[in-house]
Amino acid sequence: MIIGVPREIKPQEDRVSMTPAGVDACVRAGHEVVIESGAGAGSGFTDEEYVRAGATILKTAQETFEKADMIVKVKEPLPAEIPFLKENQTVFTYFHLAPDKELTDALLRAKIIGIAYETVQLPNGALPLLSPMSEIAGRMAVQVGAFLLERTNGGRGVLLGGVSGVEKGKVVIVGGGNVGASAAKIALGMGAQVTVLDLSGPRLAYLDDIFGSRLQTLMSNSYNIEAAVKDADLVIGAVLVPGSRTPKLVKEYMVKQMKPGAVLVDVAIDQGGSIETIDRCTTHEHPYFIKHGVVHYSVANMPGAVPRTSTFALTNATLPYVLKLANLGAEGAMKADSALMKGLNLYKGLLTFKGVADAQDREYVAAEKLF
Repeated sequence: MIIGVPREIKPQEDRVSMTPAGVDACVRAGHEVVIESGAGAGSGFTDEEYVRAGATILKTAQETFEKADMIVKVKEPLPAEIPFLKENQTVFTYFHLAPDKELTDALLRAKIIGIAYETVQLPNGALPLLSPMSEIAGRMAVQVGAFLLERTNGGRGVLLGGVSGVEKGKVVIVGGGNVGASAAKIALGMGAQVTVLDLSGPRLAYLDDIFGSRLQTLMSNSYNIEAAVKDADLVIGAVLVPGSRTPKLVKEYMVKQMKPGAVLVDVAIDQGGSIETIDRCTTHEHPYFIKHGVVHYSVANMPGAVPRTSTFALTNATLPYVLKLANLGAEGAMKADSALMKGLNLYKGLLTFKGVADAQDREYVAAEKLF
């Protein structure tokens, strides 16, 4: 199979979907890899490194898409890339389709086979291709929040860890999954007072076992969220419903009660966001805005700010699936691996993921019924 790796064109997105080591593994397995020139530059990989690993370098994105049987990306195809897609071509990437009806329409018209990293799901419910980026985003959320809390950035002027004789900053994390646990680890390490809210009693018990008395855990409901948010210096939205639009748990009336200069970081913005006052994605170039006196941060590709770390973490997880898709073909790989079957969102003009269909009020065909 010919595997194509285009350069990412989303603003400030410097990750790449395959490392030279990944190219080497694919070539050793008998496949051809074509890479758009400069695709790895933002993550510190030169074209020469890819050539030494066995890849062919192509000058343009159009050539890369046209040559490849399967496209492996980091982020969803953008409007400039849609015309390059070929019917029946496999595209393996983060799609996050639920909040984006226009993109879904375009991809359905293109009749690709779209397998989404974020919905590949193991039988135990784990999301192996989302987890590494969730861990990075969770850790970054606290770093970003701490920076925005500085008065020069519009924040309250609070140091999360405090100092001797001064109260520590208060961090509230809504959602106790991979993002929430990673955020809690960093916030506690910085010395903050940290509260995590989640719907799952067993998950809260797990977090309590890990972090002990340093962490406050609360059952997630409107009453507890309102009380926690009102008193917080930094609120991190860390809610995930795999493949579906994120529920708005932090309501506007709650935000209006927050302290002037408090900070909101919504890690779930790529799935629609969990904070009602965040109605748009921001970029790394212009990452935040102020509303109701509160600083709002909603960058959809947070791990793109640390591309080298993110690329290694992502490709460590995706490469086994890339090889399976290349070795067996898309249909064969999905028949052989139920996790990949759950990743199928689009199949030759059909929508195949219920979460996206529900979010957009569309009809869908269950992936398991197709082959």
